[in-house]
Amino acid sequence: KLFKKAVENVKPLLEVKTRRVGGANYQVPVEVNADRRTSLAIRWIITYSRGRSEKGMIDKLTNELLDAANNRGAAIKKKEDVHRMAEANKAFAHYRW
Repeated sequence: KLFKKAVENVKPLLEVKTRRVGGANYQVPVEVNADRRTSLAIRWIITYSRGRSEKGMIDKLTNELLDAANNRGAAIKKKEDVHRMAEANKAFAHYRW
């Protein structure tokens, strides 16, 4: 239950993909499909668990999952950063393919 809540909180709705248009590269915001949302969330939780200072991967992963379930921690920050990038580049949304 806690794991599901943590993953649900970390799932990104949008991400940016680089698209080349007439010699310029644009960060184009695109929606993330359901499977990719879940895999990104789990990948981020594992990645940021590794960077934590606790001893042993069990403690690191446990604490990152607890943080994610409570809407804090590095994985949540990553999701917010990705959403911020998408928001900042929404002017280029018409370049979606």
